[in-house]
Amino acid sequence: MEHKNGGERGKKLNIPAIETLGLDQTDLTLLRRLQLKGRTKRNEIAEEVGMSLPAVSERMRKLEERGLLEGFYAKLNPKMAGLDVAVFITVTVESSSKYPEFLRAAEKHPEIMEVHAITGDGSHLVKARTWNTSTLERLLAQIQQWPGVKQTRTNVVLNTYKETMALPIEELEA
Repeated sequence: MEHKNGGERGKKLNIPAIETLGLDQTDLTLLRRLQLKGRTKRNEIAEEVGMSLPAVSERMRKLEERGLLEGFYAKLNPKMAGLDVAVFITVTVESSSKYPEFLRAAEKHPEIMEVHAITGDGSHLVKARTWNTSTLERLLAQIQQWPGVKQTRTNVVLNTYKETMALPIEELEA
């Protein structure tokens, strides 16, 4: 079968078939709709996929139980909330034995949005949002005092052109 992005599915792009993920076209349609507009009423989704409201509710419940559908959230505009400074901080933690302490500290800090274990320079990449350069300086001072933190390198975001939580599930379609 030809994939819309060229080549046979999986051969060049290495994209899994939806069946291997335990999904079908109806699940993909439902998930795509929810990613675009999480507040879509279930009866609208039911109409779009051609199923009854109870059947759609059951599908959503199963997707939540499996952990694929993690929740529904409001997306706030950081600038409108006063969080004018976005940064990516590369953190070097001196030893993997210190990672759990670092991760616990990061988890507790409200300005830290994301923490990723990485390869290359540093051991972790942190995305944070803060109010101004003074609060950024305070955040960096705090991180640098956490157990095991050997070094930080900060990149300040000048402008964000794309930021999304939507996964590219349309690539799963046949």
